[in-house]
Amino acid sequence: MSKVTEIRWHGRGGQGAKTAALLLADVAFQTGKYVQGFPEYGPERMGAPITAYNRISDTVIRVHSNIYDPQYVVVVDESLLETIDVTAGLKKEGGILINTAKAKEDIIPLLRGYEGKVYTIDAKKVSVEAMGAYFPNTPMLAAIVKVADIMERDRFLSEMEASFKHKFAGKPEVIAGNMRALTKAFEEVK
Repeated sequence: MSKVTEIRWHGRGGQGAKTAALLLADVAFQTGKYVQGFPEYGPERMGAPITAYNRISDTVIRVHSNIYDPQYVVVVDESLLETIDVTAGLKKEGGILINTAKAKEDIIPLLRGYEGKVYTIDAKKVSVEAMGAYFPNTPMLAAIVKVADIMERDRFLSEMEASFKHKFAGKPEVIAGNMRALTKAFEEVK
């Protein structure tokens, strides 16, 4: 039986959750996986809650719908924990990854009884230290790759560097900062 990893992303418009989901799909595709990466649009404005999805598989993916029972959920903005049931349908065998500076013990009461694994990373700290600005999607992307064991760390970093070189060809400082953030996120996720 093939292993399909399903991930649901929760963030706010402008935080890069959609971009991270699309980047994850692109990088996984480069490693020979079958992939889907897509957003669900609601009100398209800065700061509005958004949802994005990933499916990653070793075999052809034949389902084309939103993901209602993911193995993993990524929460890019912890304020969403108070307004959206981010754990809806989340499988106990998977886990939730939350961008927060708070201790895990302070976050668990906001998860509506979820009994699976809880991972945290302070994506603000990581991105500010690595890039000099707050771009939470880069650290969250690396953190979910580690948490969900999507691919080997060095392969992921190599594929991301190639992607950044293509996307930011005229901005080497952007490439270096993003690579620092990805590398640091692998170390910082708890």
